Amino acid sequence: MLKMRLSFLLFAFCTCVSAATLANEPAADPATAPALQLAQAAVVNLNTADAATLQRELSGIGESKAQAIVDYREAHGSFASVDELLEVKGIGEATLQKNRSKLTVD
Repeated sequence: MLKMRLSFLLFAFCTCVSAATLANEPAADPATAPALQLAQAAVVNLNTADAATLQRELSGIGESKAQAIVDYREAHGSFASVDELLEVKGIGEATLQKNRSKLTVD
């Protein structure tokens, strides 16, 4: 009987704490939610990013492809457009499309 009372009290305490925590969280503003998601998305500049950044931020880009991008840039100069990434050995249309929204050449 004592275990049941203690269990009930513990349950009631946890419920109150959870409710209080939820009440203190700010409500998400639906109007700003898309802007927050865009702000959190990393944009990678193909002309300035190092191999580690390219590997970390881009989908389907491992160590060797990231280094190939840097090597291409060093050999041919700055990228004129994101589409020029297709000239890098090992980068295909599918990889470019997966990452297009994350890339810039500013």
